[in-house]
Amino acid sequence: MPDHLSALQLILAGDPALFAIVRLSLGVSLAAIALAAVIGMPMGALLALTRFPGRQVLVVLLNAMMGLPPVVVGLALYLLLSRSGPLGAFGILFTPAAMVVAQTVLILPIIAALTRQTIEDLWAEYRDELSAMNVGPIGGMTTLLWDARFSLITALLAGFGRAAAEVGAVMIVGGNIDGFTRTMTTTVALETSKGNLPLAMGLGAVLIVLVLAINAAAWGTRVWSQRSTG
Repeated sequence: MPDHLSALQLILAGDPALFAIVRLSLGVSLAAIALAAVIGMPMGALLALTRFPGRQVLVVLLNAMMGLPPVVVGLALYLLLSRSGPLGAFGILFTPAAMVVAQTVLILPIIAALTRQTIEDLWAEYRDELSAMNVGPIGGMTTLLWDARFSLITALLAGFGRAAAEVGAVMIVGGNIDGFTRTMTTTVALETSKGNLPLAMGLGAVLIVLVLAINAAAWGTRVWSQRSTG
C-alpha cells in the first residue's frame, strides 16, 4: 500500500491491499459477534431467569467485565495460545482465528450483560403468564429471547462497535502481519506511528463510515421487522 496516497485515493483506485484489510476487519468482527451472540445471549437469559447462591456476585462480575482492558485480554490470550501455553497445540496464534477469539472475549460480557438486563425486565412483565403455563427455564429463555429480539439488536450493535474499534488485543494475538492479520485499526495505529497521518485519517474515516452503515442497516432492519410483525 503506497504511503503517499490517501485512503480515498486507494478506494477510488480499487487498491486490493486496502480492500483486503477492510474484508479482514469486517470478517473478524462479524465472526466475533456471531460467536459472542450464540454464547452470550443464552448465558445472559439464563442468568436473568434463574436464582442461585452467588448469582448477584456473577452479575456484578459480568457487568465489571464489560470494561475489560483489551491489552490485558490480548496478553492473557497470547500466553494461552503461545507454543508453551496450554492452547498452543491449536497453532492459531498470529492468525485471524486468534483475533476472532480476542474480540469474542471482549464483547461477550457486553452482549451477555445487556441481554440479562433486557430479559430480566421482560421476565418481570411476563412472569405470571409464563408461570401459569408452567413454562420451564429453557422454554422461558427461548420465549423471552424471541420476544426481545428487536431490543437485543442494540446489544449486538454495542458489541460490534467494541469489536470494530479494537486495536490492542488483536495486535497482540494477530501480530499485525501485512496481508494476513492487518486490520483497519491496526493499520491506523501503524501509519500514525510512521507519521503517515493522511492515510491514517483516511482509514479512520473509512472505518467510521462502515460502522455507521452497519448500524443504519441494522436499525432499518429492526424498524422494518417491527412494522411487518405489527
